Amino acid sequence: MPPAARSSQLLDAVVAMGSDLSLPKVLRRIVQSAVDLVDARYGALGVLAAGRPAAEGVLAEFITVGIDGKTARAIGHAPRGCGFLGLLITDAEPLRMPDLTQHPRFTGFPPHHPEMHSFLGTPIRIHDQIYGNLYLTEKKGSTEFSKADSDLLVALASAAGVAIDNARLHERVEELAVLTERERIARDLHDTVIQRIFATGMGLQGLVGNIDSAPVRDRVQQAVDELDETIRAIRGTIFALEAEAADRGALRARVLALAGETEETLGFTPRVHLDGPLDSVVSGPAAEELLKTLREALSNVARHARASAVDIHVDCDVHTVTLRVSDNGVGLHGLPRQGHGIANMQARAEALGGRCILTGRPGGGLVVTWRVPAAS
Repeated sequence: MPPAARSSQLLDAVVAMGSDLSLPKVLRRIVQSAVDLVDARYGALGVLAAGRPAAEGVLAEFITVGIDGKTARAIGHAPRGCGFLGLLITDAEPLRMPDLTQHPRFTGFPPHHPEMHSFLGTPIRIHDQIYGNLYLTEKKGSTEFSKADSDLLVALASAAGVAIDNARLHERVEELAVLTERERIARDLHDTVIQRIFATGMGLQGLVGNIDSAPVRDRVQQAVDELDETIRAIRGTIFALEAEAADRGALRARVLALAGETEETLGFTPRVHLDGPLDSVVSGPAAEELLKTLREALSNVARHARASAVDIHVDCDVHTVTLRVSDNGVGLHGLPRQGHGIANMQARAEALGGRCILTGRPGGGLVVTWRVPAAS
């Protein structure tokens, strides 16, 4: 392809990446743009995890293009950034190879993984920090990627960093707007709605003594009592709005946010049920490990369960917090024979003095029950 045409293609890719402000969509668009730009059969973007223990791997997300859903499920868990893929993480420099299987750090493909040989990769930086890495394999029409392909991918990665940063900024602005709106709603409810309801109730209360008809008097008193109950309910709503705006790091909010994050991966919205004083009782390691377990359980559902519905229950008392994730999928026999997900969930519970058990669900499906001391 002539240089002018490739430059035009690069410009089109940059414009496409910046055309969306949803971070998940931007990430997938980046991978697709990279695949199209250098004529690769397969592409992936590995997003580095922040603060994750090394034993759990260093990639928080792995977005792929070119591998269909059935093949991805057969392969199992996504790469964690070890072995050959760890090269770009440790060296953070563009890498081009005619055959990745000949590299000393290549440890083989898992079962059901397509064969891959020619390789091209580059890191994505945001403000001089590594955000993730682009991996491209199997150059179409050639045995290896060219130096021109590498230069184009590096240029694309530079633009991708800007697109990702823009999408993240947009998310923060939207989050701030939501919090600001919650504060405004809480203020209006307190300063206007409650005061009007209270005044109406007081007016009706003053009429009760002047009503001769007992049935009418009783009905007006009932209306006054209902207005009092409405005021209590609105005050509860105000408290919830203010609490969520004040503490975005609260466990209740983080569970809801995590459930929302997995909606695209699952293909549907999980149902969330929260009960008990989660934010005041559950803290420290118990809260953090619960969130990791929830992420692992939902990931297992997405990869293996073939489910169409998931229910998340989190409840606690002063002593214990329990997480239950139930789906309507294939059940126990759909669990992978290899992999660390289930073992990780069980190890987390045992380390905190609790238990994690997996049971079949009546009518089909699986229930993961993870229970630990609330103040672990």
